[in-house]
Amino acid sequence: MLKGVKNARTVKPSGLELVDRLVGIQRVTKVTKGGRTFAFSAMVVVGNEKGIAGYGLGKSKEVSEAITKGIEDAKKNLYRIPLAGTTVPHEESGKFGGARVFLRPAAHGTGVIAGGAMRHVLESAGVHDVLAKSKGSSNPHNLVKATFVALLNMRDAREVARQRGVSMDKVFNG
Repeated sequence: MLKGVKNARTVKPSGLELVDRLVGIQRVTKVTKGGRTFAFSAMVVVGNEKGIAGYGLGKSKEVSEAITKGIEDAKKNLYRIPLAGTTVPHEESGKFGGARVFLRPAAHGTGVIAGGAMRHVLESAGVHDVLAKSKGSSNPHNLVKATFVALLNMRDAREVARQRGVSMDKVFNG
């Protein structure tokens, strides 16, 4: 579970068509008396592009095996992301480690205005129109986690109405 997330809802991967996106691969070197030993770590984001997404980290001596392990880990950490049509319901910021992200809803047709690791997460979640800014660290691992913190702290109108015990009209007309 991510630190700073109040209301995350996990999802079981059975019956979902998940698309995986490779965020980054790092080569790690261990120097021993016998020489250098290389290993790889792969950060992967999976999602059904309809409001469900997750991330995972895989480590192995081979690149392809690290990616496979990352995909399996991501399928174990799937979350339901609240969406408002093709955008996010409201402005939200998230932070993890040194990475800070800011997400803002955008009009239909704007596209995903985000860079690097944030773009992979937003596209996997099914967000098609969003204005996003990453501040602080550009470390892909922390950017992915900070983006998930921001997305998981969002609430849609139905959830707000249910928590308050009022109708949808009362939420909007207040």
